[in-house]
Amino acid sequence: MTDRSRSTPLVWSAITLGLFAVLTVLVVIDWAPLTDLDRSATDETTTWVAEGSWLEHALRILEHAGGTIAGIIYTILLAAWLWWQSQRRAAQYALIVIITTFVVTHALKFLTDRNRPDVQAVFAHLDNGSFPSGHASFIASLTGVLYVVVGMLVRRSGIRRLLHVLLVLLAVAMCFDRLLLGRHFPSDVIGGLLLGFGAALLTRAFFDPQPRSTALTSEPLVASVPAATRDLHVVLNPIKVEDVGQFRSILSAMAVESGWREPVWHYTTIEDPGTGMAAKASVAGADLVIVCGGDGTVREVCAELAGTGIPVGIVPAGTGNLLARNLDIPLYIRSAIDVALNGQDRAIDMVRVSGDGGLEDTHFLVMAGMGFDAAIMEGVNEDIKKKVGWLAYVLSGLKSLMFPAVKVEVSIDDAPFTKHRARTVLVGNVGYLQAGMPLLPDAAIDDGVLDVVLLHPKRFLSWLPLAFRVLTKGSKTDELIERFTGRKVVIRAAIDTPRQLDGDSIGSGRELSMECIHGRLLVRAPR
Repeated sequence: MTDRSRSTPLVWSAITLGLFAVLTVLVVIDWAPLTDLDRSATDETTTWVAEGSWLEHALRILEHAGGTIAGIIYTILLAAWLWWQSQRRAAQYALIVIITTFVVTHALKFLTDRNRPDVQAVFAHLDNGSFPSGHASFIASLTGVLYVVVGMLVRRSGIRRLLHVLLVLLAVAMCFDRLLLGRHFPSDVIGGLLLGFGAALLTRAFFDPQPRSTALTSEPLVASVPAATRDLHVVLNPIKVEDVGQFRSILSAMAVESGWREPVWHYTTIEDPGTGMAAKASVAGADLVIVCGGDGTVREVCAELAGTGIPVGIVPAGTGNLLARNLDIPLYIRSAIDVALNGQDRAIDMVRVSGDGGLEDTHFLVMAGMGFDAAIMEGVNEDIKKKVGWLAYVLSGLKSLMFPAVKVEVSIDDAPFTKHRARTVLVGNVGYLQAGMPLLPDAAIDDGVLDVVLLHPKRFLSWLPLAFRVLTKGSKTDELIERFTGRKVVIRAAIDTPRQLDGDSIGSGRELSMECIHGRLLVRAPR
């Protein structure tokens, strides 16, 4: 989500590549002070590794892991993954940086033709050019690319910092590998680092890896009822973004670029998680409302705007982001903003919900549940969730895995109730739930019906065949998995049971009554 001006990477690339150029000249003229320092340092560091020791074996493994063939494989896999994630410019950026570094490294090896340290022959002699280190230049270019990609795609600052630190440690480990094995002089390794990082910085200055706006790359959509004013309102949950000012700046700039007016901003509060803000936007005559927050905020805003004809753009900033995932809205915030501003309007279903236990009439967009899944939501530690995101749900799920089975009754479309036993009952408006689980593979968010699944693993080990059947999208129904579909669904439990809507716990109760309202809401989806 970070925008960097061209000047910052350009200045740092000039410094980095300038130092590399100076070092290259010193190596070519065989400057005595540098040569003496290289030899003395190499003689010292290679004494730390005994031939045949566990350390030598570990270093040799690291050496092969960072070799040319391995590097080619890593590069192809990284570019393919980025392309698959629709981050095509990021994939191009990775290829440009790594291929350029590879070509320049081997050209300089040939031109400088520097001899390798004599001591490296103890382990296995390498006789191609020593300057610059190919391992060091590759790991530096790869680290530089991944540093940029992580900064783009990872929203949680704690996880982002952790990944950045791990990348730096990986580069340091590879450099020490070259020195301890005596493969290179220190100046070779430093030269490789400067070249790789310099290439990443210089390319970043002139090639933006962030996706280009749909408004710049696609023909305008034909609006059935063109908006005369193009008024844009934004409902933001401020605790869900790292820097509110930066987020506002990015969205405002992209909105103006896409032909919208300067946005009107509304902030959610603990007392009002979005309903009042959406109502204000509707009364003010908004042509588009963008909501940025978690599933709870999205649900509140969408429920208020349902039936108004005002499209809702979704910028997912929560942990689950289930609606966004099922609509194929990208989780990378700039891409999500682009879809919200320039995507295709799509009519989707909403689900009206009522129940006992003090539950007021409400709606959901993704799913409702009773039992094990709701116990997971209740058991999530919010402090852990802030630090590690969706892993907090995994920890809660492990604690709740043997939630006791409950006697339930189910009625579909006002038919007589049928009796069952289940550890969890899920009613879904979409097919994919947390962690991409295809629990309701036939569900569609615009088909006018709800999909119901009852899960009843009798023993701990019964979760294994259940998971296999879910992941393989098996259609078989029995006591382990039962499925139903219908426009109206009523679930009654024999005892008070945890309940949840769109991943938010709504307290325990014995009943949920749900009705699908077909095509109730307009949302912005990718073209």
